[in-house]
Amino acid sequence: MLTKTATTRATRQRGFSLVEVLVALIVISVGMLGIASLYVQSMQAGRTSLFRHNAVTLAGDVADRIRANPGAGVAYEGGGADNGCIGGGVTCNALQMAAQDILLWQQQAADSLPAGANVGVTFNNAVAPPTYRIVITWPEPEGQQTYEITIPVLGI
Repeated sequence: MLTKTATTRATRQRGFSLVEVLVALIVISVGMLGIASLYVQSMQAGRTSLFRHNAVTLAGDVADRIRANPGAGVAYEGGGADNGCIGGGVTCNALQMAAQDILLWQQQAADSLPAGANVGVTFNNAVAPPTYRIVITWPEPEGQQTYEITIPVLGI
């Protein structure tokens, strides 16, 4: 036989497990939203990392080509042109080779970085040895990203 106290306790606890389930769903939902946000941020960081890697690789290629053609000087600040210097059996001078290099950098930037990427080179002959400043910029949702390197070039 049930006493009045035991019956009252059983009546008061009805629906309590439903409240627990609702609270658990809310906690799990907040946790899942946090995980989804973390996943999106990691995807953005991975994309930015890939573009930065491509920019560093491109800057290294630019530096190697400049060191291979040290006599071009300020010509690397100009525009690119397809002079047939590569694989065409054509003998090019330093200025034509510089224009060919610039065209190749622009193509590489278009292939490996987002649309709107730019490769800029500035020649500084006022220091010894002369230096080239290579700046690669590309757009990202967070804003414009930049990679910059300055290299000395001997033999000019």
